[in-house]
Amino acid sequence: MKSTIRQTPIRSIIFIVIGAAFIAACTVLAKVAQSDIFGNPLHPLQVAQGRFMFAFIAVALATPLIRPEFTKPNLIIHSVRTLCGYGAVSFLFAAAAIIPVSDATAIKFLNPVFAMVFALPILREKIGLMRWVAAFIGLAGSMILIRPTEGSFEPAALMALIASLSAGLEMVLIKFLTGKEGPKQILLINNAIGLFLSSIALVVVWDTPTTAQWIILAAIGFLMVIGQACNLQALKGADATFVLPFSYSTLIFVTIYDFSVFYVVPDLTSYIGAAVIILGALLLTVPEMRKARLIR
Repeated sequence: MKSTIRQTPIRSIIFIVIGAAFIAACTVLAKVAQSDIFGNPLHPLQVAQGRFMFAFIAVALATPLIRPEFTKPNLIIHSVRTLCGYGAVSFLFAAAAIIPVSDATAIKFLNPVFAMVFALPILREKIGLMRWVAAFIGLAGSMILIRPTEGSFEPAALMALIASLSAGLEMVLIKFLTGKEGPKQILLINNAIGLFLSSIALVVVWDTPTTAQWIILAAIGFLMVIGQACNLQALKGADATFVLPFSYSTLIFVTIYDFSVFYVVPDLTSYIGAAVIILGALLLTVPEMRKARLIR
């Protein structure tokens, strides 16, 4: 007799919030690695390489235990997807080292907006009026955080915007892959290709990390995998449209972590910009919620 574990929405909320806490910790730890707290500041590309290296080690060690079913992978799509992910991680880490982590993270939440735009030509999805309105609201929020006025312009916020753009394309490619390959296979291949691509950049930016920095890089990789695993578990027990709003708890965690380590306090503009971006992202879930109700 086969036993199954039935997850409840409450359990999914717990998983998504725990995942948010771990992923938020990764971004703040990346900021620590790029500071001079434990040695010479590491380059964002080296931090991103550490994230992929230790994440690959974690997934590779877990593979014999979880025994995923392997099918023939689409290596071209995997490579493009991983390149986008590598760019997203590198630009996010670079931005987080300069501006408040909460600002960089809030701008990163624009990735569903960019994913919507990329889904139009790639997946040939139809985009309704509500989604376009949500997209413009989200972009307006990013402009608030970028502060495009004389004397207050934040170039680093543009790096977070590029990270969001890359992550948006990555989301569409992941959606394309998930219809053909298993999630564990996708995770393993992603980290393997990511390790290869990110290691190439080390020829230019390598700086021998201190022992403490090695520990930080390992923590970033392992915590990222745990965070992603928590997100997968959350999606098993509830609709994505239900758990998505709880992923914004990441902003709460990065604000707490950033203050605890660097004593950074977001200003009013940061709160307003983040709120507008979250509003836009939440509006994107409305059409999906309606679809889910119709299917039921």
